Amino acid sequence: MRNADHQPRLDTTTSLPIRPHRFSPEAADAAEAVLARGPRVWFERLLADAESQKARLLSLRIADAVLDAAPEIEGDPVALILERRDTVRARLDRHRGGPMRHQLVRQRAPLSLIAGSWLDMVSQPATEPAVIVNLLGAHRLALKGNGVVADALEAVRRRSLEAAGVHLPALRAADFTERAQSRPLTAVHGAFYAALSLLSGTRLPEVVGVHCAYFLLGADDVWLDREPPFPEAELRDVLDRYRSLCEDSGTGEADWRRCTRAVAAVLALEDEQLDLADAFATWAQRQSIDDKAAAVIARHMPFAGKQHKQVKIGGRLLTDWFADPERADLAGFLDALAASRQVSPRADGTVRLLEAIRFGGPMFGIFDAEEAATLAAWIDAVDAGERGPITLSPNTAGDAAAGRWRDRVAAGPAPGRIAFEAPGPLDDRELFYRLVNAEQFPNVLPAARERAEQGLAEAEILFEHGSEGRYTDASWFEYTPQALLERAEAIYWRKLVEPYRKLEAVPDRDEVVFGQKLTAFGSMIDGAWVHRIGGLGRYDRRADGMLLGIHADEMGRGDVAKNHVALIRRVLESMDITLPHLRSEAFKDQAELPDVYAFPIHQLSLALFPDACYDEIIGYNLGIEMLGLGEMRLHEIQKLRRWGFDTVYEEAHLTIDNFSAGHARQSVDLVNVHLDDVARHGGEDEVRRRWRRVWRGYASFAYHLEGDLVGRLRAAPEPSAELVI
Repeated sequence: MRNADHQPRLDTTTSLPIRPHRFSPEAADAAEAVLARGPRVWFERLLADAESQKARLLSLRIADAVLDAAPEIEGDPVALILERRDTVRARLDRHRGGPMRHQLVRQRAPLSLIAGSWLDMVSQPATEPAVIVNLLGAHRLALKGNGVVADALEAVRRRSLEAAGVHLPALRAADFTERAQSRPLTAVHGAFYAALSLLSGTRLPEVVGVHCAYFLLGADDVWLDREPPFPEAELRDVLDRYRSLCEDSGTGEADWRRCTRAVAAVLALEDEQLDLADAFATWAQRQSIDDKAAAVIARHMPFAGKQHKQVKIGGRLLTDWFADPERADLAGFLDALAASRQVSPRADGTVRLLEAIRFGGPMFGIFDAEEAATLAAWIDAVDAGERGPITLSPNTAGDAAAGRWRDRVAAGPAPGRIAFEAPGPLDDRELFYRLVNAEQFPNVLPAARERAEQGLAEAEILFEHGSEGRYTDASWFEYTPQALLERAEAIYWRKLVEPYRKLEAVPDRDEVVFGQKLTAFGSMIDGAWVHRIGGLGRYDRRADGMLLGIHADEMGRGDVAKNHVALIRRVLESMDITLPHLRSEAFKDQAELPDVYAFPIHQLSLALFPDACYDEIIGYNLGIEMLGLGEMRLHEIQKLRRWGFDTVYEEAHLTIDNFSAGHARQSVDLVNVHLDDVARHGGEDEVRRRWRRVWRGYASFAYHLEGDLVGRLRAAPEPSAELVI
């Protein structure tokens, strides 16, 4: 037996075990179809999709192609970064006050807005509570505005972009890449950083290197005239701490090389961005009026042909001219347009095309003021006199480098990194192992989705009978903010607080130890239900920030000593229970904990679908945060103290989850905030639909907690009348 202030060994993990990433066979063709369409589509898909095998395979192909091409770094990576930083700033200064700054800032904007996304999944059941993960988790929280969406780096940089005249839609908007007007090379770079957001665990050494190199270089801070989000000394400390951890790790030498190669990759990408900026500015300054008009036409041609099906220019329908926007003959089209009646002055001096785009005309609002001025200037040039056939100077800035990246990605990964196989039937131990290691087993995703949906569907039995629960009440009620608060208060007082009486007799030592073992699975994945919330392009709702704040608290906000996964390890070690990490093969064979996998499997399955199961996760969060209160915790503390075991895990939840202002009350407020936003955008019918999903999530937590009640209901000879909702 160990005393209650025993401190367990720190988790000095510097990388996860290297294994092939296993995909279902059908994922190969799906990913190849995306890769064949080019960098902009790569980037769009990774912004849109955070849940499929296709996205994960795409991420792996892109990220490893970039990382494998990076050279080794000899010596101190920080010294190299700082030396290159001076070069970067000097080259950027050429453009900061120039006429092309607006266009250059726009085309690079995606890189500014997704910065830090490589930390999105660094905290996960497979990596916690590693020291380096906690350090990076604190940085992620800072980049996310400490749970305030409006203060997040993306929001701050959007405001800077807008001040510079660059207005872009949300990252996941269908027209984001089109509006950003980014070059294919920038799309490659964006796709690389986005790819790391889905590989934060298995590419942990690379994430450390990318994170420190990007923010130490600070190119986007220079572009946008912003102070860096992290002091130089803080980033140096992260690299120094990681190097120190590597020195004590069995895989440390290889991990440090991986980290420094990632530094080299960022430096190489920034060199390419600087070359692109120089080439872009040179091209833009040499643009003829024909080039400028062609650019306006190119931006609108995907819609023009569809809107003007009967309009002909030069004897050809617009639908024929613009059938393939990527290969359209812009020079030929402008020649035909220059000779058409659309730009020939009438007797009164007016021009049909210009009249059409002015207020009251059929094309008003299609072209912005700058585009309309460009077309007017082009028409003036056409009207000015003799002109030969139009020749255009296409913008090819960065295209050679983008082509090289396409070839590298197309070549595929190194042998042994990817395997294609159907997962087949999985027992609960194997399924749990693969869910913990989901980055390395993407082929578990279909099984995870099935288990999540099954758990949610089965839990609806409590919509009718939930009031009989010992610690929960998942019975159905019509939602209003006040009704939810009243239900939560009733659960708190009637089921968690008022029933409490101090135990007259404490169970024997073995029974207390077994009770801790019985709940250890859930404790060892603490916070996992929300660990994927707030990822790339998914941090714009008030509820996102609130959920992220709860997860940060569970993980200690960067302090390993307060990390809840570390705390439960501390409790178990006070009982002389030492377990291998959940992610390890050895854990599959552990005999200390009983086989109670249904609860953690449901939680991990739900967590893998932060888009598809967002409402359910919010409801599940309410259930799990309210359990931290009252009778159960108080009894457990009494039992642990009686036998001299550590009570820190129970005490931490009893305080942090308090119903006055802690996680329990925050979780009630969170549901109300979420549904208030739903009402603003979708109306009351949508609120009712989404509320049902939220309450299914709560019920699914109650279903696993209230085993006795569920057992009685399942054993009942006749089901109760179906509840109509």
